[in-house]
Parts: sequence; structure tokens; C-alpha cells
Amino acid sequence: MPLMDWLAALVLITAWGLNFVVIKLGLSEIPPLLLGALRFVLVAFPAIFFIKRPQLSWRLILAYGLTISLGQFVFLFIALYVGMPAGLASLVLQSQAFFTVLLAALLVRENIRWNNALGLAVAVLGLVLIERGAESGDMPLLGFLLTLMAAFCWAMGNMVAKKAGKADVLGLVAWGALVPPIPFFALSLVFEGPEAIRHSLAHVSGVGIFAVLYLSFVATIVGYVIWGRLLARHPASKVAPLSLLVPLVGLISASVFLNERLRAIQWLGGAVVMLGLIVNIFGPRILGGLARRGRGPSGT
Repeated sequence: MPLMDWLAALVLITAWGLNFVVIKLGLSEIPPLLLGALRFVLVAFPAIFFIKRPQLSWRLILAYGLTISLGQFVFLFIALYVGMPAGLASLVLQSQAFFTVLLAALLVRENIRWNNALGLAVAVLGLVLIERGAESGDMPLLGFLLTLMAAFCWAMGNMVAKKAGKADVLGLVAWGALVPPIPFFALSLVFEGPEAIRHSLAHVSGVGIFAVLYLSFVATIVGYVIWGRLLARHPASKVAPLSLLVPLVGLISASVFLNERLRAIQWLGGAVVMLGLIVNIFGPRILGGLARRGRGPSGT
């Protein structure tokens, strides 16, 4: 890729990696469901006035908004609110890659290749090791399970995006953002209550405002603009692996800004999950390279 595209990729990785720390900061002042509502209100408005609606049915836009926007972030925000470490959340959320493979096999009859199966098995082992960290009390089991649910909703959204074909990604994100605000506000009213909403809005500081603006404009709009442009200019096989660096930024930034300290077993589990993701994405390429090296220069 050209240097400017590598710089854009670096901005993207950093923005999405810091996203989890920023969510934690926002949750220190704003309840999770209200935070989700505010995020998507600012994503949808004024974006829909400047971004053309994708040539898709409202049914697909609704499905995208309910899965990748509402479902994913309801579970993720609550997971972080109940104590899921931001760094581990950035890693566990990447299990969406394996949920996507499984859903594609079930719903659209895509074949599961050996690298998908092996990568999934390795990643599950890593998730089990991470889950054992819940026994120490530094990671609630509920937060871990909710993050897995967020990953599943992301994978469901990937299935909707797959059905949408080559529709404009930014348009789908912007117009899909029209879906979550009302359900988020309704859930906030029911579970967080009018008083909590009033108190949060009346006493929000610069930290809370920064979190909402960052999540809306940087993590969502800027992030997806860069992602969409990279996918348009380069093969998906070169762009998709960049997401593997997001958990690395998430873990480091959570350690620096939130003073999160993981147990050795959690670091081991994270490394195993990353290994599973690498096998899932690069397995055939690695095997092919080893085979060519084994044959030697003469090909014998």
C-alpha cells in the first residue's frame, strides 16, 4: 500500500483500539444505554443529510442497525459497565470473526475450511483461559459473556452486510444509525430511569462530552470512512488482517490510561486467541509458504 494508505490504516487501528478506553471514560459519567443512544444520534445526524442512502431495502438497513449497531453496543456497553476490562473486551470482541464463519456456514452454506476450524478451536482454548481470569474477580463472568454476545451481534451484522453486497459501507453505517437511538432511549428509560438520565445530562463534564463525540465521529464515522476507502483501494486479504492490531492497541491503551493489569493466564489466553485469529486468516498462506520452502528451489 502507498505510504498515505499505511498512515490512514495506522489512524484507523489507533482510533478503534482507543475506542474501548473511551467507552470506559464515558461510562464513568453516562449510563450505558443512554451513552449508546447519544452515540448513534450524533452518528445519524447530521450524517444522513450529507451521505446518500444506500440502494438497499429498508428491511436490510433495519436489520443492519438492529444487529451491528444496537445489538453489538447494548451488550458491549453493559459488559464494560459491569466491569469487563477494556483491553480484554477489545480482544474478546474479535471472536466475531469465528461467529461470522459459523453463521456463513449455517445461513449461506459457505464451506468451513481447515484453517477456520483450527483457528476456531485454538481461539476457544484462548477464551477459556481468559474466562478463568473471572475467578479472581478482576473480570466478571457476566461481562465476559456479554462481550461474546456483542461479538455474535457483530457477526450477524456482517451477514446483513454480506447480503447487501457492494453497497456503500459509509452509507449503510450512517443510515443504519437511524435505527438504534429510539430503542436505546426506550431501554434507558425502562432500566436506567428518567432520574438517572436527567442527572447524567445535567452533570456531564468535558470527559463525558469528549467520549460521546469520539465514539460518534472518530470511532464510527472517521473509522468507517477510512475502512471503506482501504477496502475499495486494496484487496480484502490485505486490509482485513489490520483488525488484528486493534486488540493490541486496546490492551496497551487500557494499561496506560486505565491502569488495567492482567493476570499471566489472561495474557496467555489473549496470545492464544490472537494465534487462532492468525490461523483463521493466514492459515492457507502459511501452509503454502511452508510447502514451497519444503520443495526447495528445484521444486522437487
